[in-house]
Amino acid sequence: MQSIEKEAVIAQEYLARIAKEAEAKFDEHLPPVEDRPCRLHEAMRYSMFAGGKRLRPGLVKATFDMFGGKGDSVWYATSALEMLHTFSLIHDDLPCVDNDDYRRGKLTSHKKFGEATAVMAGDALCVQAFELIAKTGNARAIETLAHLLGTYGMIGGEMTDIECEGKEVSLEIVDYIHYHKTAALIEASLLVGSLLAGASEKDMEIIRNYGRSIGLAFQIVDDILDIVSTTEELGKDAGSDIEKGKATYPSIVGLEKSRERAKELYDESIRVLDGLSCDTGILRAIAAFIITRVK
Repeated sequence: MQSIEKEAVIAQEYLARIAKEAEAKFDEHLPPVEDRPCRLHEAMRYSMFAGGKRLRPGLVKATFDMFGGKGDSVWYATSALEMLHTFSLIHDDLPCVDNDDYRRGKLTSHKKFGEATAVMAGDALCVQAFELIAKTGNARAIETLAHLLGTYGMIGGEMTDIECEGKEVSLEIVDYIHYHKTAALIEASLLVGSLLAGASEKDMEIIRNYGRSIGLAFQIVDDILDIVSTTEELGKDAGSDIEKGKATYPSIVGLEKSRERAKELYDESIRVLDGLSCDTGILRAIAAFIITRVK
């Protein structure tokens, strides 16, 4: 068995390769800057091409290929998931939410284009995402994505996160926030790729459980990185979670137990994948990549 570090390198190489293909499709699927309203289209493209790991497109493509998916519908889905992720980041950075000036080392959308344009850019990306996912012709993929994005998913998690700022909360509430605001869209990426490939209900349940484990681990690692990393390393203000009184794992159980929990979730995700009969190498590698982002 390969070490976690070697698995993580495999994932990085895979995500970098998929990112190049996916970004070519982003360019094709986004409205041209020359079309009216030009400034809005410029803002959408600015945030979409501001960098990032492209984890969600990578997860869509990984499950699509793993379950033997055929055709180009997957690229509509990879663009849609990254548009939804970008929409969430634009709105998360707004003055009325987290009020962040930088994202991935660049000015946030509202600092670059103004608050009104940033709001509209996020809205437009959300709408564009559903236009694209509709082009797959898979009604269940649309339904799954909408459910995991809405009040029972990412948006519900973001709302609870806002409501809990500056308050003492239980670990159960932190888990709820982390699952909904982060893991839900990661789970959605995996499920949409699986649905487009025609995966069985049994396999879909396994993928759902894998997504929940790595999604929660991803957010716990982000919580840790906010404390142990510099602003330059993060590409945004380090220590902002503490400053804003965010409900995080380290604030409840401390750094060491947060690391332990992230590793437990990694182990859970690997055990879950043992239930699949297909080649799960890339998903195992991605789980390793998530856990090794912090030491």
